[in-house]
Amino acid sequence: MRHFFSVIGGMGTAATESYVRLLNARTQAKKDQDYMNYILVNDATVPDRTSYILDHSQPSFYPDLLADIQQQSLLHPDFMVMVCNTAHYFFDDLQAATDVPLLHMPRIAIQEMCARYPEEQRIGLIATKGTIADGIYTHEIERTGREVVLGDAALQDQVMDLIYTYIKEQNVVNAALYHEILATMHDKFGVNVVVLGCTELSLAQEKAGDHPYQVIDAQSIIVDKTLALGRAFRESDAAGQALLKTMTD
Repeated sequence: MRHFFSVIGGMGTAATESYVRLLNARTQAKKDQDYMNYILVNDATVPDRTSYILDHSQPSFYPDLLADIQQQSLLHPDFMVMVCNTAHYFFDDLQAATDVPLLHMPRIAIQEMCARYPEEQRIGLIATKGTIADGIYTHEIERTGREVVLGDAALQDQVMDLIYTYIKEQNVVNAALYHEILATMHDKFGVNVVVLGCTELSLAQEKAGDHPYQVIDAQSIIVDKTLALGRAFRESDAAGQALLKTMTD
């Protein structure tokens, strides 16, 4: 297979399935050959990312992801994408372990946020406790000169309940709870743009129906960027490398 990319997923599986479904739906294919060439690694046994970040006595997820990255590198994909925000805790180490470019989903999402909402200076962030603790999104947002608004402990408990109790444990999206979280961020904490810093939240965004709030959906954005990059590499190596440079610089 020529000109393909590798998807490092399974964190969790439902969110990864959402990424693949959106990728295929947005391809607008008219025949089999119009779809993207990719290899999906659904490594569902990767240890919980938040558990390790909050407590280093828990199993580290780095060895599993390192093995996935190294295995895929042997196949020489054009690039790789890791569809878990919290897993980017080890991004620099994983990128250093391979010559294959690894897309940085949070960084790309915040680049897109700045392009869509250049005037917004206070940015809401909802994510797992692990992503909040490791500062992945906080760093990316603050480096653009914007303020990060996290809400309070009660809101964070609601976010974790939505992600773990409903989506991960029961495989259902609690639309009412998701909409309540967004409403609280907007009404109580006064933010007009909310970054969804977890792929389960992206799944909630896909499944929960319409709402009036402005969100930056990292998974939806990386779907579009992946598709654009896959098409560029299919056109030529030069076109792919040129577009890749705009995403990794």
